[in-house]
Amino acid sequence: MKEQKNRMTNAGDYIPPKHKKPDDPEKAKLILQLGTMITDRYLVKYTKSMKTDDPEYWALDEVLTKEEARFLLNFRKTRVSYTPEQLARMNHMSVEETRKMCEHLCWIGVLESNRENARHSKQYDVPIFVPGAAEFMMMNDKLTDEHPNLATFFNLMTQMPLEGVTPMVPEGGAGIGMHVIPVEKAIENENTSVPVEHLSHWLSRYDKYSVGQCTCRKQQRMRGEGDGEIEGEFCIGVGDLAEYCVDRGMGRYITYDEAMEILKRAERHGFVHQITNIDGEDKIVGICNCAPGVCNAIRTSQLYNTPNMSRSAYRASVEASKCVACGKCVEVCPVGAAKLGQKLCTKQGAVSYPKTLLPDETKWTADNWNPHYREDAKINCYPTGTSPCKASCPAHLPVQGYVKMAADGRWMDALKLIKQDNPFPAVCGDVCNRRCETECTRGTIDQPVAIDEVKKYIAAKELAAETRYVPICENDEGKMWGPDYKMAVIGAGPAGMSCAYYLREKGYDVTVFERNERPGGMLAYGIPNFRLEKDVLNAEIDVLRQMGVEFRCGVTVGEDVTIADLRKEGYKAFYLAIGLQGGRKAGVPGEDARQVLSGVSFLRDVCEGKLTKLSSDVVVVGGGNVAVDVARTAVRLTDGTVTMLCLEGAKEMPAAADEVAEAVEEGILVRNGWGPKEVLTENEAVTGVLFKRCTRVKDDNGRFHPEYDENETITVPCTTVLLAIGQSAEWNHLLDGTKVKLGRGWTAETDPVTFQTGEPDIFAGGDIRHGARFAIDAIADGKKAAESMHRFVHPGQSLTIARDLREFTELNKDNIVVESYDTAKRSVPGKKHIDPVTTFEDTRLPLTDEQVRTEARRCLGCGATIVDENRCIGCGLCTTRCEFDAIHLHRELPHASDMVRTEDKFKKIGPYAAQREIKIIKKKLGKK
Repeated sequence: MKEQKNRMTNAGDYIPPKHKKPDDPEKAKLILQLGTMITDRYLVKYTKSMKTDDPEYWALDEVLTKEEARFLLNFRKTRVSYTPEQLARMNHMSVEETRKMCEHLCWIGVLESNRENARHSKQYDVPIFVPGAAEFMMMNDKLTDEHPNLATFFNLMTQMPLEGVTPMVPEGGAGIGMHVIPVEKAIENENTSVPVEHLSHWLSRYDKYSVGQCTCRKQQRMRGEGDGEIEGEFCIGVGDLAEYCVDRGMGRYITYDEAMEILKRAERHGFVHQITNIDGEDKIVGICNCAPGVCNAIRTSQLYNTPNMSRSAYRASVEASKCVACGKCVEVCPVGAAKLGQKLCTKQGAVSYPKTLLPDETKWTADNWNPHYREDAKINCYPTGTSPCKASCPAHLPVQGYVKMAADGRWMDALKLIKQDNPFPAVCGDVCNRRCETECTRGTIDQPVAIDEVKKYIAAKELAAETRYVPICENDEGKMWGPDYKMAVIGAGPAGMSCAYYLREKGYDVTVFERNERPGGMLAYGIPNFRLEKDVLNAEIDVLRQMGVEFRCGVTVGEDVTIADLRKEGYKAFYLAIGLQGGRKAGVPGEDARQVLSGVSFLRDVCEGKLTKLSSDVVVVGGGNVAVDVARTAVRLTDGTVTMLCLEGAKEMPAAADEVAEAVEEGILVRNGWGPKEVLTENEAVTGVLFKRCTRVKDDNGRFHPEYDENETITVPCTTVLLAIGQSAEWNHLLDGTKVKLGRGWTAETDPVTFQTGEPDIFAGGDIRHGARFAIDAIADGKKAAESMHRFVHPGQSLTIARDLREFTELNKDNIVVESYDTAKRSVPGKKHIDPVTTFEDTRLPLTDEQVRTEARRCLGCGATIVDENRCIGCGLCTTRCEFDAIHLHRELPHASDMVRTEDKFKKIGPYAAQREIKIIKKKLGKK
């Protein structure tokens, strides 16, 4: 992914489509003249040097007849209007014939209508290519189906006229293209704002509004370079353009309120508001809600590193004292101006963050361009790092954010924030392995913040139906795409249900197929109640049901129904999340005895109530968290002893230290450094296990390769042996007829970024992809898979372009200065006054309200968002995501709101270019 080239064609790399030699010299001459008249490539325009392999020629040649080209040439200039009567006289045609010709040319998109005259009657003009004819042609599905080269034409017309001029464009864009308008809420209290900076100002000027599909999204989809943002209805036409689009059958009328709702919905999706910027400050024709990864206007300024082309008058800045590095502003920033850094100073002082070089006083060449801007915009973190809690969490939860909210008692806000990255916070509050706490900076001072306990308290709000957070499922009203995009998730464990959650949040119809009688996977059948109460799990699963996720339990895919059957039912993509349901054997004599069970099957039998008693002494083999669960379950079912033996030393055990400690407290004997050599039996009954000393678990490369001293052995008497040394895949017939390949441990082979298998419509994640890990790893996989599946089901969408890889680096905890902090000790949750081995009830109590607030204040607030003001385009989307009033827009570039007619562009560009050249010379002389 990191090495992938940005494939959005750069004009310098342009290869024209193959066209046959013109067979009509007269038509070729007319088309060349027309292309020269319309183009904004001024060198070509004034030298009249256009050729038949130029895009202006071949695009117009494909869609126009000789007679139509001649008719258009009679306009003589672009953007000059004539009535049908005038055009009839100019072309020696009847008015009726002229109207028909105009209507047809409007349908194609090379002619535009307006009512800008005293009688408000319809008149016509030839628009420029962008914004204009190239977009109008792209709106026409019938035309682009017949002439798919128009997508490349539109792409090139947004670049070729601008390559040489972009560094010389002043603030405001000089009447070129589009102009960013901030989110209105972000500037409503800005006293210095002017009317043209408010969307409400522009909407109030017109009485007609239309909405239609986005041509940039369509163009990139047609060229196979979509970034997952589907056309939808996001482009708003106003005034005459609204009528023009509706008349052409390429838009529909909407009300003012509907227009406002579209703008709000765009902000929810992280789309940038832009207005047309070619008519001066008194007129626009459209408001676009632009997807940054495919928008041609944003692309132009970002590719050439020239933000003046589109930026608003505002720039974002962060109030570091309020920022909690939740990262939500970073995720939505369309150009990568906001990234996570650190708030704490280093021993050498505050971290200095780089600024993007601008062409203001620098000679600008192609070496200064950024062809990889779409990937750069999704880099979340500076190399120097950010808060370790966020970086170390597999799902990268906004830990500092919800901890801060907890300190302020904002429980529901905190729950909503958590669920943007983890739909099962209550579950994780019980079973997470707490990597965030392991890496917590506070741990370098005394003890880490009890992050998991804080999250557990917040997530308890899920248990009551009236305080659950159920997200918006945006496609409920069909505003994003149609209903024919059914998604199948196979396996209702944490990976599968997380994928279902995020797919449903995107608006898809999702069905989860589960072979067991209830959803939950290993959470329901592999984790005992004393670690995860099932009412906690069920409450969070109910949220998915409220969202509209369908669960089909008791269905084994591969037997009751096949993937091929599901394809016939209309399912477009599949997520394999079946986990590792089988156990592993040790490969030693005697392990086939009836009293030797796998830990996984043992836990399942207990959870299902099939096993309620064990006789005499029990030996558990294994040192991971599953082994601890097995041992703690066994001690509740037997009157004998429970001994847990593993290869690793006490400090190397993979199980969490606190869980091992709980096991010891419950009377379980833990013996380290031993591996099974033989299961001892007598009359087919287990009598004990012979163990040998393990001298080394891993080789020099860190791979599992145990070595033993065969002469040092011990015998541990028992009547039951529970093997918890690993889990295995149980595919059965699920993959029959597919091209899914299996790798090490019979896990599914997938692309490391997209999770796509050898079968394009099948994705895989969780333990069945990477081997046994933790619930939080599976949850992280589910969200990533949902993004891939979303992209996959829409033709023309790349699975990787402009994809947020969510990679975070941990700050250097050895090089920080903590000047002051809350000195409270780590809060310790209480326990119920029950002997734990007598019950399967969870005896752990949550922190109290006061403890949670106290604990939250212990957070050092390591991270913060840093904004590169040179890269910021002032869209204000960051402010819509911040729940802490930490990031704001400030009107620092007032001339960025200067709007001029495109015909007057050089009146602005000329003086600015001269001033810039003087600055470059002075800078050069200053260096000498």
